[in-house]
Amino acid sequence: MIPVRGSEKQFPVNMVYCVGRNYAAHAREMGTDERQPPLFFSKPGWTVNAAGSNIPYPSSTSDLQHEIELVLAMGSEQNIYGFAVGVDLTRRDLQARAKKEGRPWFSAKVFTGAAPVSKIIPTDNNFDFSNLMLELTVNGEVRQSASCRDMIWSPADIVRNLAGEAQVKSGDLIFTGTPAGVSTIKKEDKIHAEINGVVGLDFTII
Repeated sequence: MIPVRGSEKQFPVNMVYCVGRNYAAHAREMGTDERQPPLFFSKPGWTVNAAGSNIPYPSSTSDLQHEIELVLAMGSEQNIYGFAVGVDLTRRDLQARAKKEGRPWFSAKVFTGAAPVSKIIPTDNNFDFSNLMLELTVNGEVRQSASCRDMIWSPADIVRNLAGEAQVKSGDLIFTGTPAGVSTIKKEDKIHAEINGVVGLDFTII
């Protein structure tokens, strides 16, 4: 359950969908072609970690990396209920191995606390997401900073494409991709992610 800002309501999480390579600069830094169609993958709902929680450093990796993202909270198949800021934590060394061997990214993306998310800001399908700015700091140092205007696929495009491949339901979260600047984090690092200074997320790797 994720708190909804300005309300006593809680948002019940169902599935977590993620979009890969949705910012051209990040696609290039990962060695992929930004002109390809959206790449979707998923995480189970139990990977979501509420804002303000400590996150244990996952096993089997020596390269845990952060990916700040705009997160859409879905009210129904193609209706956006609200948005949040989230971080798609990734065991990058396991992802690189999976890519090399042509295997799914499951081991790289799925572990306890892999999807920390802030409170949800209620909105609707007419909201202009292009004015939102994402920023992530590690121990006070800016690592990622970008405008949602730089997305290759807009939130509306993402929802439309995903609905063509999966049954999007109320309670689903959609991580819309990360900008350039992903980097390694370690135990005791303090991560702060925010959107326009209006919604933020803080957690520590322990």
